[in-house]
Amino acid sequence: MKILDDLISTLNKDSPVKEIHACVFWTAVVSRHCGLASTFHEEHPYHRLVKDVGNLTGRLAVELAEYAKSDNPLEASIGMAAINSLIDIDEASCVEENAFDILAREGLGKKVAIVGHFPWVSKLRAVARKLWVIEQRPEEGDLPAEAAGAILPQAGVVGITGTSFINHTMEKLLELSKGSFTIMVGPTSPLSPVLFDYGVDVIAGVKVVEPEKTIRSISEGAIFSQIKGIKLVTMAKKVTMAREKGAR
Repeated sequence: MKILDDLISTLNKDSPVKEIHACVFWTAVVSRHCGLASTFHEEHPYHRLVKDVGNLTGRLAVELAEYAKSDNPLEASIGMAAINSLIDIDEASCVEENAFDILAREGLGKKVAIVGHFPWVSKLRAVARKLWVIEQRPEEGDLPAEAAGAILPQAGVVGITGTSFINHTMEKLLELSKGSFTIMVGPTSPLSPVLFDYGVDVIAGVKVVEPEKTIRSISEGAIFSQIKGIKLVTMAKKVTMAREKGAR
């Protein structure tokens, strides 16, 4: 899990955890900032316990970030939210742009692979020469996760959900996507330049700008489109270099 080790090594070491909200769809950790991640659960009805639950608030957030390495998906969700709560987003190097718009622009007439099923997939299919969707729980027309090894090396443009950090498939997916224009998508995605060292060209995540509104909405069961108090934030490595990639 070198990518997580590298991420954690860059984080502030002195910020305590002020709040944790593990809600049905989203988890929020408030420390230096408010960080979000998708909430993952195990499939069977008997969930494993979160380690040290009841004693996590007040600990250093960088300690909680280590939970991102856990094979307990709820702990890993909390860990990713903790990581995101500690990242000082360099907004001067960011723009507000939707992930779909980037994928539609970069994927026009090309072979595109998306890891994760997003609402805009059907629209992207209309502009791509070929579109594959790879999903842990495949819907009609999707491919199973096991197809990634065969599909990703064929794609000129790859979109990967940030939740791949939670199920610990991120490093493998990035390795398979080498040479492609690669965008990481979703609120779980850490807006850190560390990811550029692993072949990511663009990170399309979110910044929580009004934590109270965000926490209230996710506590009331909000899906992504209903979350209040956030803004879309896109960070690119070097746009000109990125656009030279993905000609397949």
